[in-house]
Amino acid sequence: ADPAAAGLGAPAADGAGTAPTGETTVVRVAAREGMRFEPAVVEVPAGDELVIELVNEDRTGVHDLVLDSGAGSGRLAPGQSATVEAGVVGASLAGWCSVVGHRSAGMTLEVVALGADGRPVAGGTAGSSAGGPAAAPDPAAAADLAAAPGPEHTTRSPVLAPVTGPVEDGRRVHRVRLEVEELDQELAPGLRLRSWTYGGRYMGPTLHGEVGDVFEVELHNGGTTGHSVDFHAGVVAPDGPMRTVPPGESLTYRFEAVRSGTWLYHCATAPMSSHVAAGMFGAVVVDPPGLPPVDREYLLVHSEAYLAAGDGPGAAVVSPERVRAGTPSLTVFNGHATQYLHEPLRARVGERVRIRLLAAGPSGGLSFHVVGGQFDTVHKEGAYLLRPGGPEQGGAQALDLAPAQGGFVELTFAEPGTYPFLDHDLAAAERGARGLIRVEG
Repeated sequence: ADPAAAGLGAPAADGAGTAPTGETTVVRVAAREGMRFEPAVVEVPAGDELVIELVNEDRTGVHDLVLDSGAGSGRLAPGQSATVEAGVVGASLAGWCSVVGHRSAGMTLEVVALGADGRPVAGGTAGSSAGGPAAAPDPAAAADLAAAPGPEHTTRSPVLAPVTGPVEDGRRVHRVRLEVEELDQELAPGLRLRSWTYGGRYMGPTLHGEVGDVFEVELHNGGTTGHSVDFHAGVVAPDGPMRTVPPGESLTYRFEAVRSGTWLYHCATAPMSSHVAAGMFGAVVVDPPGLPPVDREYLLVHSEAYLAAGDGPGAAVVSPERVRAGTPSLTVFNGHATQYLHEPLRARVGERVRIRLLAAGPSGGLSFHVVGGQFDTVHKEGAYLLRPGGPEQGGAQALDLAPAQGGFVELTFAEPGTYPFLDHDLAAAERGARGLIRVEG
């Protein structure tokens, strides 16, 4: 949960100073699919004690109810229920689901206190449940985006591993287990995000195959709320394999790679933007037949982080309000802002280098550029835009990718040196989307 979204420590007007009536108002509220409470507005005579009987009728999602008076239900799995004792209500209250992204998506509850005349009592905080966190300080502002990663961070290898896997009945089969875990991950020096992950890292594992290969993925949800996975590399009806999996349950997702490309996979549980921003994304690289070999091949996945302050120094959580406002805190390659400044990609003069690229979003695209280099090969969304040897003798300075698009570029280096790479949306580069390629003679 986002502590800012939970409103912890921000008490609202309650029954203090209101003469208790000695009566109790009991209401039933259901958490429903589509991230909504039904009813969304509850009326209670001022001075009554309010008891809310909350039931989670969403078949796949985990929800809760938090009131700005401090009362809450705790997390409820599908079918579970809880009683929220709000106490004597002397003024209106705001309530919401504190699961990341649910409040900003509209899962709010308004408790309206009615006076003797049947009109709402003045004061209180009802209707205020969408405000506040978007204006909170950005914890990334204090991060040093030139410093080395912390000692507990392991730089993710940018090297694209070769295609492997057993061949069964004439086709290669890739069997993968994606374990959903919720844990802290460093995104920049001194800044750790409470992440939702596939396999224990912000940005899931990379899958690599060829056209015709079969991928069999077991998704197990070890988290505290519902999650899912959507593989753009597969052509399947989404109803079953992309369904939200409740905590503790699993599903198997099987698809054949029928077309080449650099494909995105991500959590498809609403709100998708918050799940992707929390780290639930990755790449599936599917090679086309006859892809020429190169000397080195790398993969860089571009993504944005939207942050609010967490509990403690350097702690952060996803800010759905920043996602909706389009104000990223960090923009990174492969899940960290500075790792490739301190552990650069490597090449030698004259080697052909292929760099695979994927724009994971959740909202922003990518303009990939290598300072001092030019691309003689550009492949975008399954087709070549540029290949060596054309009559134009052309080159490319950038590969542009919209969110969820992928491709690759190739280049050679004529001189030794250190070549920066970056997102040529320069504000994004300054937020961390940059690194180095160290070229030796």
